[in-house]
Amino acid sequence: MTDLTVWLEATGAVAGAGGLGYAKIRAPRVYWAVVGMPVTWGRFALSYRSTMDVCGLTVQPSGLRAFMTRSVARREVQPVPPRIRRVRGTSTGLRVTLRLPAGLEPADLIASSERLRHAWGVHSVTVMETKPGYVELRMTGYDVLRRVRMPRKARPRDMVVPVALREDGTAFERDYRAAPMALTLGANQSGKSMYQRNLIKGLAQLPVALVGIDCKRGVEQTAYASRLSALVTSPDDAASLLGVLVAEMEDRFDLLSGHGVSDLWELPETERPVPVVVLVDEIAELFLISSKKDEERRERIVTALIRLAQMARAVGIHLEICGQRFGSELGKGATMLRAQLTGRVVHRVNDKQTAEMGLNDVAPDAVPVASLIPMERPGTAVAADSSGGWSKIRTPNTTRDEVVAVCRAFAHLVPDLPVLDPFRPVAPVPAPVAGPSLVKPRPVTP
Repeated sequence: MTDLTVWLEATGAVAGAGGLGYAKIRAPRVYWAVVGMPVTWGRFALSYRSTMDVCGLTVQPSGLRAFMTRSVARREVQPVPPRIRRVRGTSTGLRVTLRLPAGLEPADLIASSERLRHAWGVHSVTVMETKPGYVELRMTGYDVLRRVRMPRKARPRDMVVPVALREDGTAFERDYRAAPMALTLGANQSGKSMYQRNLIKGLAQLPVALVGIDCKRGVEQTAYASRLSALVTSPDDAASLLGVLVAEMEDRFDLLSGHGVSDLWELPETERPVPVVVLVDEIAELFLISSKKDEERRERIVTALIRLAQMARAVGIHLEICGQRFGSELGKGATMLRAQLTGRVVHRVNDKQTAEMGLNDVAPDAVPVASLIPMERPGTAVAADSSGGWSKIRTPNTTRDEVVAVCRAFAHLVPDLPVLDPFRPVAPVPAPVAGPSLVKPRPVTP
């Protein structure tokens, strides 16, 4: 009986260990909640002071505190680490709020984030400044970008669209009021189209006008025609459409001037024009020309794009430009236009120079990260803006049919913009699905 009991206990231990190993790979959230979070929380609590001291994230105490420690407490004066204000667990990691002592700044913790990650045995440590004097350490217990699952609360609202998942487990949101113009770069099969699908899927649910410029004969954007207010598939039509958008911008400025305001969102809701988002699928097709006679058309396109990028934010017209490269080799005006695009998303690129084109002027520290994105991780990118902050993101795998279904479901949100009617695409009618035949087959006689 004793041998049987021992055998059952050993079998149970092996089964339990196997179950935990399976959960760690197939159900990382469950493994983190059961094993990872308690272990990490304990390791953090026990080694916090020594880790901060070794990483150089402590300061000498004030004179009064040193005097009280020596005279009253009769203890040796030790350096002071950031004070822990709050620790809470999440489904993906830990969130630790710290009060910084005088002499430390968030940049000090950011520079030591890699050492903190190894010290506490977590997948990543991200430092976010919450308010002056306070930072939040966002520790991720496992690789959340391996299988992207967007947070349940991530929903399109106002002019904010959740597009991807950050490395710290939070949603990366495309906020058009904070970053009205944006540039997305990446090589073939890097995930640019997937990023644009998620963007269109979110924008389709908002009361905005979507304008598509797809000079690859519309192979990317034609399927979303039911939700588009305008779609052009050739450089000549793109030049005409951009000219109409510039004229619409000028009319909206007249409206702002008449009301004595400087921004679209300051207008009364009843008189506020609908926001417009222009989606350019491949910017190189608008810049490159094959003959001398196309130079005049190119000049009109580049001039219109630069004018929209410089001024259209105030009137609610936004640019979302995609391309494989975007440098001076595209010709006159390319660098000037790129400088106006605040938001930057860089997927896997074929050379370091392309990563520098997108990130070097806004977040140079992110260039090496973008240059090392592996091919087996499509959809992974580095997102940055002019604030200097950046984060690693990955878009969820969204099929074309899913986006098409959303566009059809929200086709009633297409706004009435008469100036765009000449460019309004014809939405394809879905083919009826053949059902079972109701005709009774004739009996076969022998």
